[in-house]
Amino acid sequence: MASRRVFMQRLLQLSSLAALSHAFPGYAAEKSQAYPFTLGVASGSPRSDSVVLWTRLLADALSTTPLAAVPLKVLWEIAEDEQFRQIVNKGEVTALPELAHSVHVEATGLKPGRWYWYRFMHGDAVSPAGRTRTTPEADSMTACKVALASCQHWEFGEFAAHRHIAATHPDLIVFNGDYIYEWGPYDLKHPAQPRRRDIESFTLSEYRARYAQYKSDPHLQAAHLAAPWLVTWDDHEIANDYANDRDERLDLRFTERRAAAYQAFYEHMPVRLQQAIPKGNEFAALRIYDRCDWGRLIRFHVLDARQYRSYQACTPHQRGGSAMISPGNCSDLRDPTRTMLGYEQEQWLSRGLAKSTARWNTVVQQTLMAQCRRQNVVNPANNTSDFKVWTDGWDGYPLARQRLLQSLQSSKAQNPVIWSGDVHTFYAASLRADFNKSVSAENPVLASEYCVTSVTSNSMPQEETEQLVAHNPHLHFGRSDARGFIVADFSEHRMQVQMMALQDVSKADSGVSVLKTFITEDGKPGVIAA
Repeated sequence: MASRRVFMQRLLQLSSLAALSHAFPGYAAEKSQAYPFTLGVASGSPRSDSVVLWTRLLADALSTTPLAAVPLKVLWEIAEDEQFRQIVNKGEVTALPELAHSVHVEATGLKPGRWYWYRFMHGDAVSPAGRTRTTPEADSMTACKVALASCQHWEFGEFAAHRHIAATHPDLIVFNGDYIYEWGPYDLKHPAQPRRRDIESFTLSEYRARYAQYKSDPHLQAAHLAAPWLVTWDDHEIANDYANDRDERLDLRFTERRAAAYQAFYEHMPVRLQQAIPKGNEFAALRIYDRCDWGRLIRFHVLDARQYRSYQACTPHQRGGSAMISPGNCSDLRDPTRTMLGYEQEQWLSRGLAKSTARWNTVVQQTLMAQCRRQNVVNPANNTSDFKVWTDGWDGYPLARQRLLQSLQSSKAQNPVIWSGDVHTFYAASLRADFNKSVSAENPVLASEYCVTSVTSNSMPQEETEQLVAHNPHLHFGRSDARGFIVADFSEHRMQVQMMALQDVSKADSGVSVLKTFITEDGKPGVIAA
């Protein structure tokens, strides 16, 4: 309980500091000797009349020492043109050392459905100019191009995918988890070579250093400059396979570590203030799940599948985290009280689906939702077999998945599409209430699922993925031997998904090509190979 109290105290302090940065009553330094915008700028969480603008002032990407241990005065402006001749809003904010001199500005008073340019200034230093946009007005059916990315481990490749994401000129970039990995050397060589697995982030300064390392990459900065982002987290922003307030180690002080990681996430992401501020209920202590409406064309439901989930089922003795298990040997999987999203978020999603008038309802979440059984031959003599499932994914929460799919069906929300990541593999799947029965009038396809591979993180051999596709007929496609991203083009009548694969993840100048194209048509759930 003491650890949880520390967690809540830290988040309440974060709330106070975030508010103070916009109404700081004391002295703030107006100039620094070193250039402060080495981590670039970013925008995110767009609305029809506003967008969040972000930067962090830091001279050295690997330094945990601030420019100065004092508040810093930062000016910002947003304009209708790249030359900043038609400035539509501007202001002043204080970058506090307690927040790593990060800056979050909600630029308001903007027009719906148009592009803007923004920048920050500190003394004589001017940041790069970022490009952002607002969402269309409520009744608009304006087309939208979205890039989807996930899982970028610094040590396993270059961030060339982000250079290509920027080159596609998306309207919106969605990142659904593992923006950083909590372990690895703080080395700007890219990719760095891990010296040992136990170089891991536990403290606020260590998480800050890890984010700064990642944000020093020019390709990642370019993607942030190109368009606004919608972001959520998965496990590695905090700790591998963590669930709610428990990690693999069963560390009694884990909630203190989690609070540090949550603060570092807030300090480095363009998220809205109300998403990062406690609401009184400790189970909503750092809410990041949110909605974004692209006019009447798309409603994005962005979920948090880590903070509120039940612990993984049937964990090994004296350890938390995931395992590969046989479902028949694990009664936890049949417990109807277990949840992936938490009761409050489940209800929030159900209400959002039921009230949606959007043509497309895109559920942005972390990991593969389709059932993914691993076949294991037990007795070759009589060909009897068993299968195993991975408990950190939705297979470890089958009744929670069933509730979500039932919610999709009962809501009658148009064209539900699930976006996934986490497993470092491209998948295309058709989701139905009972994966063990064929598609029928009683067991229809309820939604399409598109899972994005990793930006850099490595995966299982392609031969194993092909076996998974063969054993799970609702999986129509799987490629684990490719790194890259997804580009989705939404229109009134269809959504086209292009799975984009890098030629060589180890090279910053790697080319990219279309690995596979799929289409989901309006009114016809399921995936179609183009």
